Formats: sequence, C-alpha cells, structure tokens
Amino acid sequence: MLTPEKLKLLQAFLGNLPPPMAQRLARAVEWDRLNDGNLFPHDLIMESLRPALRQASRPDRMPSPQRLFCEPFEDLLSASPRQEKHKGRIARASVPPVWDWLSESLIPDETRTYVRAVTSAVLHYDVYGARGYAREFWDTASKAMREALCHEASREAARLALQDNLAVADAVEMALLLSASAFVAQIQEKLPRAAPTLSEDLIWELREIYDSLVETLPDAAPYVAVIAMNRLAKPWEALKLPLMIARKTQDTMISSTDMGLAGDLLLLDIADHAHAICAVHPPAFDVDELLRHLGRFTELSSAIVKEVEIRRDGRWGQHLFRDRALVGEAMGEMMKLVPREILAVLPMHRSGAYGSGPRVPVTARPLEPEKIERAIRYAKLLVGCRHLAAAASFQAACQNAFDDVLGALAAFNDGIEHEIRSTSEEVRIRAEPFHAVAVELTAILFSRQEAEHMRRRAAIAA
Repeated sequence: MLTPEKLKLLQAFLGNLPPPMAQRLARAVEWDRLNDGNLFPHDLIMESLRPALRQASRPDRMPSPQRLFCEPFEDLLSASPRQEKHKGRIARASVPPVWDWLSESLIPDETRTYVRAVTSAVLHYDVYGARGYAREFWDTASKAMREALCHEASREAARLALQDNLAVADAVEMALLLSASAFVAQIQEKLPRAAPTLSEDLIWELREIYDSLVETLPDAAPYVAVIAMNRLAKPWEALKLPLMIARKTQDTMISSTDMGLAGDLLLLDIADHAHAICAVHPPAFDVDELLRHLGRFTELSSAIVKEVEIRRDGRWGQHLFRDRALVGEAMGEMMKLVPREILAVLPMHRSGAYGSGPRVPVTARPLEPEKIERAIRYAKLLVGCRHLAAAASFQAACQNAFDDVLGALAAFNDGIEHEIRSTSEEVRIRAEPFHAVAVELTAILFSRQEAEHMRRRAAIAA
C-alpha cells in the first residue's frame, strides 16, 4: 500500500512522462484491463497519465468499449471545471455515470453484448470489426437514451440514476450526437486532430454535411462547426463555416443563428482565460501558468476579431470588450508591482554628504531568498508579457514598468561591479550575492550574453 507521499510522487512522475512513453504505458494498462488483468492499478495510472497524454500530437490509444462509445461526441469532451451546462461542452466526468446507467439499468443486455464483442475483437487485433460493433451500439444507445430523456417523467428516472442535473443535460447531448454518428464520422475523417487549416474545399464539404443534417437531424446541424473547431490547430477558423452559411460577416447576425454556437464556445474559452488571469493573487503565483492564460487569451481574442466583424453593441462584442477591459485592468495592477518587487533585491542609496553623491548599491544587509525568488518571477512575467501587452490592453503600464526596471538594473550593475573590483575583501564578499542576483536578472531582462560578460568581468576583477 502506497503512502500518500509516495502516491503523490508516483502521480507527478507519471504526469511528467514524455508523451510517447505515456502512450505506450497507457496501451499496456488498457490491454491489461481488457484482459481482466490485475497487473496494474488501472484507474490510478490512467488518471496520473492524463497530463502527458493530452500533450500527444497523435493520440494512440486502445479502442476500448467505452472509448469507442464516446467517439461521436469525443470532440465535445472537456475536463474544465464548470458551474453550469454549456451547449457544445460535455464534461468528461459525466461519461462514467452515463456508461453505468446504460450498462446497469437502461440497456444492460445490449451493453454487455457490445462489451464482449468489442473486447474479443480488440484482443484479436480486429479494430475494424470493433468499430462495426460500436456503430451498431451507437444506434441502440441513442434510441434508448433519447426515449428515456424525452419526457419529464422518464427524465426524472434518469436524474436519479445519474445523480446530477448537469450529467443529465450532458446525456441529452450525447444521445443527439450518437444519433448523428454517421455525419460526425465524416467530419472526423475529413479533419484529423490538430488539422493545420480549414481550406476552402473543406469548408464546402462541411457545408454539405451541415445541409444534410438540416434535412435529417436539424438539432445536430450546429455541431458541425463545433466539431470542426475542436479538431483545428486554429479553432477560430471554424467560424468560416457559419460566415458562409449566414452570408454575413458581422457578429450581430451570426450570433443570433444556430451556427453561432462555435463563436459562443470560443468566447467562453476567452472568458475562462480572463477569469484565470483576474484570479491571480500576488505575490504568490505561477508565472508560467499566468503567461499561458495570457497568451491564449490574446491569441483567441485577436483571432476572433480578425475572423469576424465584431461590433461593440453586439452580444459577442460586449463580452469580448468586457473581458479585455478586465484583463487590461488586472495586468495593469500587476505591472505596478513589478518595479517594487524587482528593485527590492537591488537596493541603492545616495552617497556623499546629505545624499548629494551618486547612487550606490546597499550591501550591508544580506538578501532574503523569498525576495530573490519573487524578483525573478516578476522579471520573467515582465519579459514574457511584453509582446502580449498591446493585445491585452496594458501596453503603457508594461512599458513604464520595463523602463523603470531596466534603468535601475543598469545603474545597479555599474555600482555592484565597482564594489566587486574593490581592494577590500570584506566589501567584495558582501557584494558577491548581490552581483549574482544582478547577473540572473540581467540574463532575463537584457540578454544571456550581457550576463555572461558581467560574470567574466567579475572573475577578472576578483
């Protein structure tokens, strides 16, 4: 039995595996699970591997019965936390209870038959046959689920089985996409995951699928753009499809149609990144995570404006400009803290009588490790967000912080090098830790070459 400490270490190790290695381990675990083996703690390992598996460019997973069941709606699955149901997003956490509902009470016999058939086919390396069984089960499951969820009385029984209103709403969406599985398969075939771009030919092919769905299953038609969006390296390019169908370029016209669903989801992602940025509480924050959210926010918000004519008085425009204002204000406040936190490890004062002389470093008190760590973190933030500041509406605040810090750092570097060259050993010993910090900050804010020159000059002086 693993202790909690060793369990955390194991999860951290598995989560940081290279994606190819994580995929091989995941296949071994899934193969053992299909064989009813107990060689591995399946759930623990698979949950720990998820961070590494999400980074894989080409997912290579075992076609298990549950995974094949999810194929028609896999592009809508999301692991993000939520407080309400959003059309076009299905929580991964809803899959296990829906699967249990199917296998235990709704269609237990059909589910057991499907699981046995798929398991046997996969273990005999017959992936084509396994997918054939899955296609038959999609039709069976969608009919049963839609019948169970079509009336309030029957939906109450599903609510009791799933024990969550959000899971019930997800089940409704799953059933809809399972019934449209043939059309979904066409989209997935035309657009492999992380497709580099949406060409004009692909747009016309998606338009044909959309038109077919409008005639046969109109409720599923808006999902064409959503599925395409989640399979593109540049998801905003999926808006080309509703632009073609609506024959409009303004967001006020597109957002009011059923094809506005893809845009709504993009704006939801933008809002999520904005909320994550605004939720940062200095001085303790993960600079890499903050820059990731900021980079994604600026990328999505800038791209959607280029793709669609966003009007300030439109629904999309109001959401977008509100989020930009929130991010600009939050990052502007962060920029005000940058000079203070960095200059805290670069203390200087006026020399001479009555402070009339030049500014010189203050090295009498030793540096605090916490202050050094904070200064480095804020320096990385300042450099990392410079090219994002204009798109996120805090360029002036960022430039002011950058000018203040670079001016102070340049003056400190001159002063601390003078002390390193001092003939007094005591002065040099006190100055060395400050010089080391200045070198590290110089590497971040100026360049590694300048930092290396500082090291060499200090070595020669010593």
